[in-house]
Amino acid sequence: MTSFDQASAEAAEARGDWDAAIAEVSQFAECYSPDYHRHHAHLWHMDLLAKAGRLHELADLAENDVHARRRLDRFLFEEGRDSDLRQRAERGDKTALYLLVRLLRGQGKYGAATQAVLDIDEPNSYAAELARHQLNDQV
Repeated sequence: MTSFDQASAEAAEARGDWDAAIAEVSQFAECYSPDYHRHHAHLWHMDLLAKAGRLHELADLAENDVHARRRLDRFLFEEGRDSDLRQRAERGDKTALYLLVRLLRGQGKYGAATQAVLDIDEPNSYAAELARHQLNDQV
């Protein structure tokens, strides 16, 4: 397939018809494609999966797809799901650890943020720095 009906996919997304939007976009999407339209479609596909609440599908893709992993982590952060982020961080997901620390700090749980770093990845100097300093930037 060399193209897809982007307008149809956008319309389906706008009306919350996740199945139609995902079906349209996924058939064109390609991770790390030299065609930036296909790569963009891949990123859009990951976003649609998150919006549709298809977290199991996103988690399955996250095993081998960095974009799915990042989108899943961001979804968990946005939803305030610290226990899910912690589980992912404990399995070695550095992005999940950084977002967990940001989430805890954003909730005013400074001690918990520091303890999470100590429990999960004590030698991680970036995570320790995130836990210690006020964050002025957004994810």
